[in-house]
Amino acid sequence: MSDTAKDLIHVYFMPGMAANPSIFEFIKFPEDRFEVHWLQWLIPIKKESIKEYSLRIIENIHHKNIVLIGVSFGGVIVQEIAKYIKVRRLIIISSIKCRDELPKNMKFASKTGVYKLLPIGLMDYVDQLEKIAVNDYLKKRAKLYKQYLSVRDKYYLSWAIENMVNWDCSTVNPEIIHIHGNKDVVFPIKYIKDAILVEGGTHVMIINRFRWFNKYLPELILKGKEAIKNNPKIIKI
Repeated sequence: MSDTAKDLIHVYFMPGMAANPSIFEFIKFPEDRFEVHWLQWLIPIKKESIKEYSLRIIENIHHKNIVLIGVSFGGVIVQEIAKYIKVRRLIIISSIKCRDELPKNMKFASKTGVYKLLPIGLMDYVDQLEKIAVNDYLKKRAKLYKQYLSVRDKYYLSWAIENMVNWDCSTVNPEIIHIHGNKDVVFPIKYIKDAILVEGGTHVMIINRFRWFNKYLPELILKGKEAIKNNPKIIKI
C-alpha cells in the first residue's frame, strides 16, 4: 500500500429513511485526501433493537478512525454506530441530536403510539403519484421519489418509523457536527440547537444543495468545529 493510500481519510455516508445511497451521487471530495464509501439500509431482523441493527451496519465498515456522515434517520443510526467504534468525525445532516429536537407531532406519535397506524406502503404511493402526475412539478417530484426512495420493504419502513419517533437519546455527543436547513419541514429549525445553518436548505438539501456540501464538508472533516470559528461563511445557530 502506498503512503498516499495510507493517508486517505475514509468517509462513510448513511442515507435517510427509505433512501438509497445515490442521494450522495453529487457529493465530490478531493480524491487525494478522501475516499468515500456508501452504507446501505439492511432489512431489520424481527424485533431487532436499534443497537443490534447498528452493530450489523458496522460489519460493512472496513476502515478505522473513519468519518461518519448520516442524513435524517441515517443521522440517528450513525450516532448509534459511533457509540461502538472510534470515529475521526461525526456529522449529521437534516437530522436530530436528541429527543428534545423531535418536533411535537413525532413526540405525540411516540407517546400515543399513533405511528403504528401510519400507512407504510411508501413505494405504492410513489408509483401512484407517478401515474396521476398532471404537471411538470408533480412529474419531476414523482421521478425524484422513485429514484431515491427505493427501500420498499414494509417491515423496514415500520421498524424505521418506530425507532425514529421512539429514539431514546438524552445525551448529545459533544463532538458532533450538525448541519441543518432553515426550510426543513420534517425537523423544523425552531427545535434545533447548536447546528450549522444552511440558508434555504430543505430536508433534501443533500441532493439540491450539494454544492454547499462539496465546498464546506472537507473543511469541516479536517478541522472539525475549528472550521466554524475560522470561516465566517459557515453560520452557526
